Amino acid sequence: MLEKMRNNFRSFIAFLRSSKKTLLLIVIVAVASIAITTTIFILLSKTDRLNVLSLGTMKTIGVEAYWDPNRENKTEIIDWGTIWPGSSKNVTLYVRSVSNFKATLNLNATNWNPANISDYISLVWSYDGTPVNPGEIIQVTLTLSASSSDSFIQYLVDNDVKDFSFEIVIATSE
Repeated sequence: MLEKMRNNFRSFIAFLRSSKKTLLLIVIVAVASIAITTTIFILLSKTDRLNVLSLGTMKTIGVEAYWDPNRENKTEIIDWGTIWPGSSKNVTLYVRSVSNFKATLNLNATNWNPANISDYISLVWSYDGTPVNPGEIIQVTLTLSASSSDSFIQYLVDNDVKDFSFEIVIATSE
């Protein structure tokens, strides 16, 4: 058995000696792979810092907004947390009409800080436009989406944007 292992080892050494070019190619490919992987890792670790903290202040006109359908947790602020380029975040609210008439709801995002970030961030909701009766509570989902465009990433870097804020206005209209 020992003799067989020695013969196998000698055969392996002979193979290595006759295949110097192949071994050299394997070493070059391995080193190049490590170098490329390291470079990609470094570049991706830099883009990890392209996140933005977000806070939305709520202003309601003719309605009230709650975190729960039982109206126990009224809200005037939405902390969206960290927003990454190309990501979206959803928040579910329960909106109660406090107007005296059947009303349609409107959503508007205003007072963006920094102002130009609104070119890259959007706010939409699930409300379908159905009129809401006085005292009625409806569930809506707000979705905040950040662009994944190169120009948005460049905007964040050029302006050293670390956070942003805006005002969410939910209002009634007849």
